[in-house]
Amino acid sequence: MIKLPEYQAKDFGKVAVLMGGQSAEREISLESGKAVLTALSDFGVDVTGIDYDKDTFKQLMNDDFDRVFIALHGRGGEDGTIQGALDSIGMPYTGSGVLGSSLAMDKILSKAVWRDSGIPTPAAVELNEETHWDDVVDQIGLPIMVKPVNEGSSIGASKVTEADKLSSAWVQANQFDDRVMAETWIEGGEYTVPILNDVVLPMIKLETAREFYDYQAKYIDDNTQYICPCGLDEHTERSLGELSNKASQILGVTGWSRVDLMLDESGNAWLIEVNTVPGMTSHSLVPMAAKQAGISFQELVIQILATSMVNTSVTKELEN
Repeated sequence: MIKLPEYQAKDFGKVAVLMGGQSAEREISLESGKAVLTALSDFGVDVTGIDYDKDTFKQLMNDDFDRVFIALHGRGGEDGTIQGALDSIGMPYTGSGVLGSSLAMDKILSKAVWRDSGIPTPAAVELNEETHWDDVVDQIGLPIMVKPVNEGSSIGASKVTEADKLSSAWVQANQFDDRVMAETWIEGGEYTVPILNDVVLPMIKLETAREFYDYQAKYIDDNTQYICPCGLDEHTERSLGELSNKASQILGVTGWSRVDLMLDESGNAWLIEVNTVPGMTSHSLVPMAAKQAGISFQELVIQILATSMVNTSVTKELEN
């Protein structure tokens, strides 16, 4: 079982939930932020929701907030930008700091760090208007996943099965990010590993009738299946959890995260990316895993908020 530290509403002082912003994931961020806001308010926390804009920092300082719950997804919220700005005014916040956030957000850079550390991740190359598409196929083979380097929620991502389709896939992804990457397609099962303060929560297997777990499958389709327990044997799930936790730590990710990975047809694990501000909507995965572990949504939100404090910890106890 998982033993959680206990907190009272007064422990947190005045809290701002930052949501929305201007990234491509704005609408998802607003959903996450509203859910977090409700949970904290119901717990009795003095909490205010703020749709992040240029005046937000003036409001944070003028209204004497004590800490921030970051519910901003995508660029600006997960790439170290907001973290650095909050550091500059001495404002505590949830989740990873500048380094962990920026490394995890940059899929090309995080993959390079993983490869240097022996973490298995699919081969990838960065694309631009001068790329020779046949060279990309020679390097990483077909099929290929093309996606923005610095976006989440599978925005702008597509599967390419023919070399002459790479150019149009690059154009599509380039609408969302100046940097675009091609990644070796892994055929197999897709899993996600939620982590709370270095404790791995139950893994979830993702199944969709679509070509892959894209934006539609994540947020719109009602037919997407979330399987938890994930169906893997205990040893395999534990090993994958340890690998995912290590992969997060190598990038400097702290507090909470969600690691996405693939298991190929031979049972080999391939880590795809780390999300440092995972979704907290009705379709979101971290709350699903927490529920399987016996942690309510409100308890989860409180524990995430506590990552903005010093010396917080979550421990696992052996069941009698």
